[in-house]
Amino acid sequence: MFARPPALPAQTAVLLVPGPTIREPATGGHWDLGENGVAETTLIGIDVGTTAIKAILIDARGNRLDSFSRPYPIVRPLEGHAEQDPQDWMDGVLAALAQFADGHDLGGLAGIGICSQVQTTVFVDGAGEPVMPAILWQDVRSAPDGALLDAQVSAQQKLDWFGGPVPIDASHALARVAHVSRVAPEAWARTRHVLQPRDYCILHLTGELAADPIAAIGLVDAQGYVEPLFDLLPGTLEKFPPLFPFTHVAGRVRDGLPCAGTPVVVGAMDAWGGMFGTGVAADGDAMYQSGTSEIPGIVSSVVNPTPGVILFPPYEGIVMHAAPTQTGGAALAWFGKVLGRGPEEMSALAGGIEPSSAVPLFLPHLMGERAPIWDSASRGVFARMDNRAGAPEMVRAVMEGVAFSVRWAFEALQASAGRKVEVVNIGGGGSRSDVWCQIRADALGMVLRRAAAPEAAAIGAAMLAGVGSGVMPSIVAASRELVQFDATFEPGAGKAGYYAEKFGKYRELYEALRAFNR
Repeated sequence: MFARPPALPAQTAVLLVPGPTIREPATGGHWDLGENGVAETTLIGIDVGTTAIKAILIDARGNRLDSFSRPYPIVRPLEGHAEQDPQDWMDGVLAALAQFADGHDLGGLAGIGICSQVQTTVFVDGAGEPVMPAILWQDVRSAPDGALLDAQVSAQQKLDWFGGPVPIDASHALARVAHVSRVAPEAWARTRHVLQPRDYCILHLTGELAADPIAAIGLVDAQGYVEPLFDLLPGTLEKFPPLFPFTHVAGRVRDGLPCAGTPVVVGAMDAWGGMFGTGVAADGDAMYQSGTSEIPGIVSSVVNPTPGVILFPPYEGIVMHAAPTQTGGAALAWFGKVLGRGPEEMSALAGGIEPSSAVPLFLPHLMGERAPIWDSASRGVFARMDNRAGAPEMVRAVMEGVAFSVRWAFEALQASAGRKVEVVNIGGGGSRSDVWCQIRADALGMVLRRAAAPEAAAIGAAMLAGVGSGVMPSIVAASRELVQFDATFEPGAGKAGYYAEKFGKYRELYEALRAFNR
């Protein structure tokens, strides 16, 4: 493991977080290039993902200079629980910075950006140390507490605060607070700050507290934190970090750490980092991020409040409608472990057969489901199986089931955004399989354009560092200039009927099992 970073400065231990504020970003900026158009400036983007740290070093033209990846475990001590050790995140962040610093001349390093998984909650004391393991977004133990809070908020209040029916579910930060204060009061008494992974890493890198209003979805309105919502749990608001724009410089890397003195921007949640990293930033653009879970989204200034869709607050004119599912690559990884096969072997198995009635129907709700149904009690199942089903058919069923979960999400998204989607930019580790991308294109009936760089969120984080440091003029310009595509997948001829019939059965299967799963 990488050595634990030096202790935080004493003033951090007694830092009193002010009320919710959102600071304005710096204006201006330019492409910082040397003679003959050769980029001299470098940027680092880091993605604190669900299963691994991914980082990338690029120049100001987006050329890939180096990359880093380190996995870490998810601990599941009880049914419905999913936890991580926050030190694993920092070990990975510091190892990435050390690799880049040791292997490259970083004299022109302009900034570091960090994106991370969200709705993962870490409770820390006044010194920034965790008082308990971080509770992952997959964790559903707080569902009863979320339901009690949700019942106290009216539909009109949600519309006024969030612009739509955002649920207070098991992954909501206040549901986590209610649960911890109820079942672990001693840990709650020691808690000084309630953070997300990106916030935690910024704190340990710079000694500063910083978050952004987009990652605080379900907690903020256009002005900042929603005080009447926090009033449901008195004494909670002051434990949440202050809010800043993505490109605000939160602080500089502390002395004694790799890349000391480098500005660190606030960054964004992984969905927004991945959105920028797949070239999605303008009205009408659509994204599909595939990783541990699937995150489809549409940028649209049109808003039709739709159940199941997360509507993010506008950010620099960008209005994102998103519908994150609970599992994507995680479902395929699970079945790969069952078969003892790796990702490439799984793709080869699925690619060796054609869609047919021999392929079972798979509901990928291994730990409940998020968008668009937000049902933490639902569970996974293979259905409509007969003796023709072997490993290839079942692997293909998993891939199809994940694609159907996204088709359902896109139906809600198109209603919410008032747009019919025909072309989607796809990125993330789960998009590396050509076979799976083709299944998705067929199941969705949409054209998929795949971003060439697999670390979409890390690329997006580097872009934000570029804008925050003045190297790049804007987020939209950066996403248009730096993102390249390596493949296009079009829906196959004659496949629409097969997938439409099967998708209908997918939804029927979920409805039929609802009572059983409860």
